[in-house]
Amino acid sequence: MSSDNDLEKIKEEMLKKMINPTKKSTFWHDGEVMELTDANFHKALSETEKPVLVDFWAEWCGPCKMMAPVVHQMAKDYTGKAHIAKLNVDYNKRIAAQYGVMSIPNFIVFKNGKPVGIRVGAVGRQGLNALLAQAM
Repeated sequence: MSSDNDLEKIKEEMLKKMINPTKKSTFWHDGEVMELTDANFHKALSETEKPVLVDFWAEWCGPCKMMAPVVHQMAKDYTGKAHIAKLNVDYNKRIAAQYGVMSIPNFIVFKNGKPVGIRVGAVGRQGLNALLAQAM
């Protein structure tokens, strides 16, 4: 008799999944820093309900290079809670201009595709944690 109940529960769960499939992202990979571009920026943000911390940076920027290890560690530490991404402002001027990025490093947290917090400069781990906390 309990096996009938178990089968019934399994059927109900499968039916729920079929009726309300979870939105599966093709872009985000937990624990990794993802590269955003002018071409994929808005689509990538639309594929997640988690907060996204975007590091606007450039190769020639010394403070950006100082923050890079912090950004990569945060991707691992925030697995399952938030996504971390980078956008090179030299190659993706349209998105940088759209969000008013004039100085780098510039960190913007997005929630549901909209900016909810900004920090400019080499703000360290504490600064980025505080920024992400605004969106969580």
